[in-house]
Amino acid sequence: MASFRKRGSSWHVQIRQSGQPSLTRSFMKKSDAIAWARQAESEIDRRGLHPSRDNLECITVGELLCRYRDEIVVHKRGSVQECSLIQSLLKRKMAAYSLAHATPDIFRQFRDDRLQEVSGSTVRRHLAVLQHAYNVAIREWGFPVYENPVAAITKPALGNPRDRRLEEGELEQLLHGCSKSRVWWLPTIILFAIETGMRRGEMVNARWNDVSFEAATLLIPITKNGQPRTIPLSSRAIDLLRELPNRDERIFPITGNAVRLAWQRLKGRVGIDDLHFHDLRHEAISRFFEMGLSVPEVALISGHRDPRMLFRYTHLRAEDVGKKLK
Repeated sequence: MASFRKRGSSWHVQIRQSGQPSLTRSFMKKSDAIAWARQAESEIDRRGLHPSRDNLECITVGELLCRYRDEIVVHKRGSVQECSLIQSLLKRKMAAYSLAHATPDIFRQFRDDRLQEVSGSTVRRHLAVLQHAYNVAIREWGFPVYENPVAAITKPALGNPRDRRLEEGELEQLLHGCSKSRVWWLPTIILFAIETGMRRGEMVNARWNDVSFEAATLLIPITKNGQPRTIPLSSRAIDLLRELPNRDERIFPITGNAVRLAWQRLKGRVGIDDLHFHDLRHEAISRFFEMGLSVPEVALISGHRDPRMLFRYTHLRAEDVGKKLK
């Protein structure tokens, strides 16, 4: 049976059962305390478990994140980026709270503070890592946490998707700027991105052995969604490949960071602002639709499994559609 007491500005909940250790927790709102008590009692009745929460007093959110990083994240393909994200989370105030006292209000405050510093999409990524770490702790490691406190809070709304495409003359500006650079592969990788819609990481990892000049295809074995795909290559893409030196296992024997730095320098050289390298993927996918390809055909090339996500990358120009209507 749960009992509730107000202590200062917080509500203290205690669940007692004969012969078992009591469960206690504090909340800023009584409604949160009642909801947790109901869920905890229901879980105890359903599973017949009476775990002690004493150990949670000795484990901090930061320690949970470290274990999650060392046992789970290191096996992910995007481990470098996620480990870096976790490192930034460990510096936040909420990381010092014990799991026994890490209430939804703690993470609401973290969310609100972080929104003053970065975009809503960035905060969503941070909260997603925290929420998954809790889920693993509850489902895989048997932590006696009856409510995922991160799941209980509202996540920032997704911002409007970028609709940036190359404006008239910008591609020519970029290519002209490349002629003033010693980075020989930069114009080729820009044009190849527009011809194929490939992500930066997919291009720098692409291998010559996965190219079929006879079938005009390229196998991409490692992708963002984990599903390998084979894409058709346009005649222009084939020509670009034939112009490249074939002295390495990879088509572009460079790093993603090298592309990022060269792209930033190029934009500064030609005076183009607010154009991300990833926007070239938006440009490519939009062009595919303008060529008359169907949704399944474009999805085959782009690798999107959800048409809704595919449409977030598609930005048709009204004037081009108007020409077709005429």
